[in-house]
Amino acid sequence: MTDAADETLKTEIMGSLAVVTLARPRALNALTCAMRAKLSERLWAYARDPQVYAVVLQSESPRAFSSGSDVREVLSLARSDLAQGKTAFADEYALNWQCECFSKPTVSLIDGMVMGGGVGISLYGTHRVAAEGYSFAMPETMIGLFPDVGVCHVLARLPDHVGMYLGLTGRRIGRADAYALGLVTHSIARDHFEAIKAALVDTWPVDPVLDERHVEPGPGDLAPYRHVIADCFSAPTVEEIVARLEAVEGAHAEWARAVAADLGKRSPLSLKITHRHLREARARDLRQTLQIDYRLAVRMLEADGDFFEGVRAALIDKDGAPAWSPARLEDVTEAILSSYFAPLAEAELVLPTREEMQALRA
Repeated sequence: MTDAADETLKTEIMGSLAVVTLARPRALNALTCAMRAKLSERLWAYARDPQVYAVVLQSESPRAFSSGSDVREVLSLARSDLAQGKTAFADEYALNWQCECFSKPTVSLIDGMVMGGGVGISLYGTHRVAAEGYSFAMPETMIGLFPDVGVCHVLARLPDHVGMYLGLTGRRIGRADAYALGLVTHSIARDHFEAIKAALVDTWPVDPVLDERHVEPGPGDLAPYRHVIADCFSAPTVEEIVARLEAVEGAHAEWARAVAADLGKRSPLSLKITHRHLREARARDLRQTLQIDYRLAVRMLEADGDFFEGVRAALIDKDGAPAWSPARLEDVTEAILSSYFAPLAEAELVLPTREEMQALRA
């Protein structure tokens, strides 16, 4: 089912730099449970190693930093043993929190796509470097899931409701938009990556190493549409977002209708869960958001519904024709939504506090 972690996630220490390389190019570095477990183990070791000054996360392939988590593996686990599927999500979200609480500089060198679980292991590091081919997306509503790995905490705080746009549509953005939104910290050509690592091997301070190579990426592709996004995606319901998009007139009408058409292909349940999760995440910190992520993911596994169907249609049979249930936005009632957000009682994911995570380094 999965490749060996030693082959697909390579680690080494060079001088004062620890380097973690995602090496599963045929699967676009989709993260398996074994890869995440090894990354977690190495991060704990690096946190405790006085020799290690900084950590670099990179990919062997320019096509992808990581296409996300291996959701086929997760669903296969859940099919054979539901508890194993739940554990896979719990371990992933614990790793995301570990990345946030990691106490040393972490530099993600990103070229190609970064999506889903790949965002979860890079977004919370201190530095995120985007090369020419950088492409960010959280496409989970396309497979009947929701933007997880804590990203709703970040998306909810982006300006002009761009986070709601990205979370609901799953559309990609390039490095110029990502830099403008703060999703990456630097825009640097891929051919500088080796020089960056060489400097960090010798314990050069990270900020000057990156700052001197940074090049302003220019305006992003979203810039002309930011006011349309702000007007439409600030709506209090998904139905109203679609209505506002379909009512756009003038120069941006065609773009708005294409966005509305995209939403029409997504899981109605996923859209409504994502919309509520994003709105509520404004008042939650990352730890709380990850704990809600787990609650939602468990409900989706237990329901054996749109998540399984979306993965089947997109990644297994690849027929592109998921049968969503409910099939219409208006049929996703508040009662249905509330059942997904309801507490799991003693089965809740409880992550250590930041202070407890720091104490675990000893």
